[in-house]
Amino acid sequence: MIRIGAPGIRSTVQDAGRTAGLRTGIPPAGPADPQAFAAACGLVDLPPDAAAIEIVGLPFSFQCDDLRLVAVTGRDVRVRSRTRLPPWTALVARPGEEIVVEGGATTRYAYVALSGGIELPPVLGSRATYLPSAIGPWPRVLAAGDVLPLREHRAPMQLAGTRRDTPDYLVPVRAVPGPHDDRFSAAATGAFFDTRFSVSAESDRMGLRLTGHRVEARAGELLTCGIVAGAIQVPPGGDPIVLLADHQTTGGYPVIATVVTADLGLVAQRAPGEALQLVRVTAHATER
Repeated sequence: MIRIGAPGIRSTVQDAGRTAGLRTGIPPAGPADPQAFAAACGLVDLPPDAAAIEIVGLPFSFQCDDLRLVAVTGRDVRVRSRTRLPPWTALVARPGEEIVVEGGATTRYAYVALSGGIELPPVLGSRATYLPSAIGPWPRVLAAGDVLPLREHRAPMQLAGTRRDTPDYLVPVRAVPGPHDDRFSAAATGAFFDTRFSVSAESDRMGLRLTGHRVEARAGELLTCGIVAGAIQVPPGGDPIVLLADHQTTGGYPVIATVVTADLGLVAQRAPGEALQLVRVTAHATER
């Protein structure tokens, strides 16, 4: 069992997401920062479909009933127990030991993965929590005193001390133009990629809202179409929105560009007021 002490503000159980339900209108949920989530799970030897905890609002604290490997990842996260512990590292959590996750002003999302993984039954093919519709086996935010079951698993202690590199969360974000290129003039698209946008405080798990330059789309009806995480929609007001994990499955606003999958975490972790620069790349040139 994992026992929640300080729960954060909107911490939830997540896995890789409910992608199989997109064609039937079910949002995917899953981690806002897929790269940090995958790193945490990989450090404690979890399979691809495992569930872990996404933390929104720190501090967050917990205890385990038995010996576990634990990994904490995210932007500007700090970990402590009796002493300071390194983030982005496989750590040994002893029975009853309190682990505290802290962060700075720029910490948007942090992740806690435990060896064995959280043992909850899939709902609609996933253990991910989608809060707007209360979908998932744990369909609400975590609260102090909550107890979550963990799978029986002998912690692979030989992995203790394994580290992953912390990403540079402030590098420019890569995006592929389109698919609605015909809805924007060459000048509008050029200005979009030349602008250093500012992140709005209204951003959330559904989308990162950008301000600083209004993008103008050509007039005319656009048929509703399927959309994915990373799609950058331009609503009538002209302020772009980068869709994230809780995005709707279809949309009628034109998409000026799409963030490459590997950079989604760089978008999600941008704090309000920070700059976001998008770099134009092709679909076949997304290596850093």
